[in-house]
Amino acid sequence: MIFESNGYRIYYEQYGAGRDIVLLHGWGGRIDSFKPLIRDFSAEARITVLDFPGHGKSSLPPEPWSVTEYAQAVACWMESIGISNADIIAHSFGGRVAIVLAATYPNLVGKLVLTGVPVPGLVAQKISAKQKMRSCAYSTLKKLCSEKLLGKKTASALREKLILRFGSADYRALVPEMRPTFNRIIHQKLDGYLPSIQSSALLVWGDKDTAATIETARAMERVMKDAGLVVFENADHFAYLHEYMRFKIVVHKFLLEK
Repeated sequence: MIFESNGYRIYYEQYGAGRDIVLLHGWGGRIDSFKPLIRDFSAEARITVLDFPGHGKSSLPPEPWSVTEYAQAVACWMESIGISNADIIAHSFGGRVAIVLAATYPNLVGKLVLTGVPVPGLVAQKISAKQKMRSCAYSTLKKLCSEKLLGKKTASALREKLILRFGSADYRALVPEMRPTFNRIIHQKLDGYLPSIQSSALLVWGDKDTAATIETARAMERVMKDAGLVVFENADHFAYLHEYMRFKIVVHKFLLEK
């Protein structure tokens, strides 16, 4: 199914019937990222899952977006297809969107399940000496790629090589049109949204998550009005998949058991 609005297109699918549960995938993911959840939870609820703009079968955003624009698009999409007071299960980037969505559009969100969600501004980032040196080297080399000195074509080619050499795996995988969006997202502070969220929240975290540390999860539990944390020992950023049976049990109890 396709939803279109304001220059972008969202591809989504629905399964099952009953209580609404919306699934929001992580950066670089797509609808298929939630295959086990769709299979198991659609027996008791109506599952709606989308490809975020810039992912899967959805279009690119019409301009560089931040998390705010993604949350606005999700809100518009939900309202258009008649979904409100839906429970949200969100991983990583999808959790960033869910945080803004729940704080800004409380009527659309029931309960929240957040897993592996980076929250810029919430806890101090630990930057190693090696990371500082790498960042400094990239900044210096990027400044040398001047179009005035090298010409537009040569400078552009060298900047692309620097991205492939110094950029993160997520950044390197992007088409050039999505890079400004990625930069806006990773630098947008979200900690200020957490205290205003009224939804009950279940935080499910791997204690070995390096993309969204366990310190982030513990800080979220302290700051949010009604949040509880479940920690999966020795699990990583994809705890919801790598420890799926445990994840399924705790989420089912939180969302569907009275």
